Amino acid sequence: MKTTIALLFAICLVACNMNYDKTPSGLTYKIFHGSGGEKPKVGEFVKFNLEYRLADRDSVLQSTYNSIPAYSNLDTGKRVKYSFWEIVPQMSVGDSAVVSMNIDSLKNMGIIPDYSPIFKKGQVLNVKLKLLKIFKDEKSMIADYDSAMDLEKVKEQKSLEGYMAKNNLKGIKTKNGAYVVIDNAGDTSMKADSGRIATLKYRGYLETTGKVFDTNMDTTKGHIDPIQIPVGSARSAIQGFSEGLPYFGKGGKGKILIPAMLGYGPQAAGPDLPAFSNLIFDIEVLDVQNAPKSAGNPMMPPQDGTNH
Repeated sequence: MKTTIALLFAICLVACNMNYDKTPSGLTYKIFHGSGGEKPKVGEFVKFNLEYRLADRDSVLQSTYNSIPAYSNLDTGKRVKYSFWEIVPQMSVGDSAVVSMNIDSLKNMGIIPDYSPIFKKGQVLNVKLKLLKIFKDEKSMIADYDSAMDLEKVKEQKSLEGYMAKNNLKGIKTKNGAYVVIDNAGDTSMKADSGRIATLKYRGYLETTGKVFDTNMDTTKGHIDPIQIPVGSARSAIQGFSEGLPYFGKGGKGKILIPAMLGYGPQAAGPDLPAFSNLIFDIEVLDVQNAPKSAGNPMMPPQDGTNH
C-alpha cells in the first residue's frame, strides 16, 4: 500500500507538472491551502512537520510526523536556495506542501558533497511539510518545544511499558526513564559501573518491529568480537545504555529498554535506525575490569550510524 501511494505521488508529480510551480532555483512544488491562517514573516519562528522520502524506493529518510515537530526561524537568505524554505513564506498556518528535489541538482549546487549509497544519480527526493504554528519570538517557540518534548517522552515511556506488559517483562526504571530487565545480575561485587570497562555481547533491535540493527551475538551483522565499553564515559554509549549497564555485574544477562530520547532521538543513525526509535538491547556481560588511565572511548552503537 505504501509503495502504491509513493508511486502515485511520483506519477502525479511528473504527469501533472503543469499544475505545479517552480521556485527561481528550479525547485518543483505544490502548496495545498488550508483554512487561510496567517503567513510567517522574516524574523519569526515556525513549527512544522517535515518528511523526506526517496521516490524510487519509498524509503523515508526522516519524518517528524507522529513525533516532535520541527522548529526554526524563518530564513530567506542564500542558504535556503533549492530547499523547502523557498516556499515557506508563501504558506499559511494549516497549509501543506509537497516539494521535489533532484539529487543531481543537489550535488551540482554543492548542497550534498557527492553521490552515496543513499543519494544516487538520477534519484528524486520528495519532501512533505505542513505549517503548524507561528511564533513571534524565540521564547514562545522554546516553551512550545519543551511541551512537545514532554509529550514525546511520555509517549515513548508508555510504548516501552506496553512492550514489557505484552511480553511479561518486569523492568527496573533508571533515573531518566530507561528500563532494565535482569535475567541474571551477575557478580555484584564487580558491577559494570563508572571507572570500569565492561566486555559485552549485545543484540540491538527496534521495539516496534523487532528488527535487529546491530549485534555481535551472531554473524548476521558481520562481527562477533565482544565489545569493550568504558562505563560512564560521555562518549562510550548512548545515554539509556549507560544508565542501564551498571545494573549488571560480570556474568550478568538481561535487557536494556531505551526510549528514543535517551537513544538517538530525532536523528536517524543509518538506514536500520530511524529517528525517534525506541531501542532494546539483549546484553551479556562477559567481564568487568577496572579501567586503566589510558582507556579509550569506543562507541556502541556507533554514533556515525555504521555497524562495527
